[in-house]
Amino acid sequence: MVEVFIYETRQFLEQLEQISLASEENGGFSVDDVNEIFRAMHTIKGSAAMMMFDEVSTLAHSVEDIFYYIRELHPQKVDATAITDIVLNAVDFIRIEMDKLDGGAQPDASSQELREYTKNFLREMKIANGDDPDVDLRKVKNAGQQKPKPKQYYIGAAKQPEPDKGTNADGSPGEGVHIFAATVFFQDGCEMEEVRAFGVLNNLKDKVIEIHNLPEKILEDDTAADTIKSLGFRLFFTTKLNYEQIEKELDQTIFLEKLELKELNSIAECEYWPSPETVSINALENTDPIKPKLPTSSENEAQEEADNANPPASILPGQTSGPAPMPSQGSNKPVHHGEGSQMISVRVDKLDRLMDLVGELVIAEAMVVQNPDLAGLELDNFQKAARQLHKINGELQDSVMSLRMVPLDGTFKKMNRIVRDMTKKLGKKARLVLVGQDTEVDKNINEHISDPLMHIVRNSIDHGIEMPEVRKEAGKNEMGTVVLSAENAGGEVVIKIKDDGGGLNKEKILDRARKNGLLTRPEEEYTDGEIYSFIFAPGFSTKEKVTEFSGRGVGMDVVVSNIKALGGHVLVDSNPGQGSLTTIRIPLTLAIIDGMSVTVGQSSFTIPISSISRSFRPAPGQIFRDPEGQEMIMVQEKCCPVVRLNELYNIEDAVTEPTEGVVMLLEAGDRTFGVLADRLLGVQEIVVKPVPAYISKVMNTTGISGCTLLGDGSISLILDPQRLHHMIYS
Repeated sequence: MVEVFIYETRQFLEQLEQISLASEENGGFSVDDVNEIFRAMHTIKGSAAMMMFDEVSTLAHSVEDIFYYIRELHPQKVDATAITDIVLNAVDFIRIEMDKLDGGAQPDASSQELREYTKNFLREMKIANGDDPDVDLRKVKNAGQQKPKPKQYYIGAAKQPEPDKGTNADGSPGEGVHIFAATVFFQDGCEMEEVRAFGVLNNLKDKVIEIHNLPEKILEDDTAADTIKSLGFRLFFTTKLNYEQIEKELDQTIFLEKLELKELNSIAECEYWPSPETVSINALENTDPIKPKLPTSSENEAQEEADNANPPASILPGQTSGPAPMPSQGSNKPVHHGEGSQMISVRVDKLDRLMDLVGELVIAEAMVVQNPDLAGLELDNFQKAARQLHKINGELQDSVMSLRMVPLDGTFKKMNRIVRDMTKKLGKKARLVLVGQDTEVDKNINEHISDPLMHIVRNSIDHGIEMPEVRKEAGKNEMGTVVLSAENAGGEVVIKIKDDGGGLNKEKILDRARKNGLLTRPEEEYTDGEIYSFIFAPGFSTKEKVTEFSGRGVGMDVVVSNIKALGGHVLVDSNPGQGSLTTIRIPLTLAIIDGMSVTVGQSSFTIPISSISRSFRPAPGQIFRDPEGQEMIMVQEKCCPVVRLNELYNIEDAVTEPTEGVVMLLEAGDRTFGVLADRLLGVQEIVVKPVPAYISKVMNTTGISGCTLLGDGSISLILDPQRLHHMIYS
């Protein structure tokens, strides 16, 4: 239950943050926005109260009060920015408490200060709109109702029942006692229906005299969740509470889709109620419950006719239809419960395990198809079967990959909060424009890209966007713009962060690099791109004064390390006075990639296909040495350095004459260099695995990002073009 609570609360917090920011940008809260925020806070309040996290529950309640007032009275004077601040402060507080709970600690912070501020703000807003600040609008509204009225949102305080009085001998209710039959339907896709049903039962236990439920063994019965999905969670109870009060109690059910509630004249009207001579039980305390009689198909039909003749009350307007019937025996037709039933939540670790198994299947296929024992044999039928196996494996990989792919939308929208907070604190004006946020990447990559994006966006606002008066003097719009975009490019995702600020100060960066001892060759040999890349060095900052957002020399080096850990790379470019552009390239997935296998002596290496621009056998004299002794190759009137893998990794029996080997041109960012190998083995799908410790002990693994298994069972080391590039140019 804690795990579900944390997951659902975090989902609501994301929703609250985005709605609040969008409403502020639009200049006010629409009716839909008010209802959505109210509903989210209402659910958080109820969930936290059920989990006994009072500080979270009471804070959510205080924020909920503001939107209840806005929703009911539609005040004219509403400060959208101030209300957004309140919502975001509450979101931050609850998010920190959820992080504590997720880490195994207890939420222990006090929300009293935030609650008091929120209550005072609501009071002042009422006064500003000419309303009495001391009047509880909810009590006034409830007191004026003359008949039962569905409450979609508000959870009222439940009244305690009077001393127990049961039913009479004929089954009619005793003095002041009411008999109810209720069916609770949960929203499709909410999951863990049996746990939610137990919560409903637990909330009612102190407010009823006697209660029975179907299914009866909620947590013990493996089929309980399916039964609740199909027929709803059915309750039969006696209580001192009236119809309005019971309806209000059940209305606070989390993820409530529909409620059917009937008041009965006697227990005889309820065929599922155990007979008096059998036993009187309390469903929450009974250890050996009586097995109720389940309805037959004909009884279901009769019940449906009765329901049509006398329709029950429904919590949600316009949703009065009953639950979907259970399929009859022998029926092959699936039961549909709406679009939500087409969605299912799956734990990430299960997807990771599935991905691992697919990777092992890819390796197993290679070991079968490329088995050395099959060399030289004419096996037509085997080759046909192998091609079919490869086709199925490919489709299986695509399906599993698609399960793990998630859009960048959520990660991109988080940056709205960064821009808002920084512009307010720095006194700047800027807006964030999102492009291509529907682009999908692997879930693991999506989770790890958030921090790098945050640092780059913060850097754009802090260092790039100028103060409004400076922009105005430069003939620019006072409102700066930061564009965050994403697009697919082959097997990569390209993310760009562009701002229209003042750009990077090349001279200032070069001066700081000189002071930090980062220059390894004459200054005039550095290109603009190389100078700009110094901002990614650890401890590098051009800020003279440490502020809340910058000046400590941390942040941009985190960007590089995180991006490299994802197998990607980052480039930065700038145009003085016009702004800067940061480009991030990351692979779609880290699990299974296409690679070109090559041999060097008796060793095997694999290079990601996405990094290879071309491969060829060099002509005599095409490779030469520059004055510094570095081997170079001239390709299409462009001079590129060459790396000999046999020299880099001390491999014997390798080809030393370039004209007898193969040169592959690799691209790493805006740089191109050649790698000399003996021969090509071909392209194959590779499963990236970490380099075994024993290999790291016996050889230099610089420039190696991992390893994979070939069809003959041997290990092939995976080259990392980015690291090789760094070795050459450092």
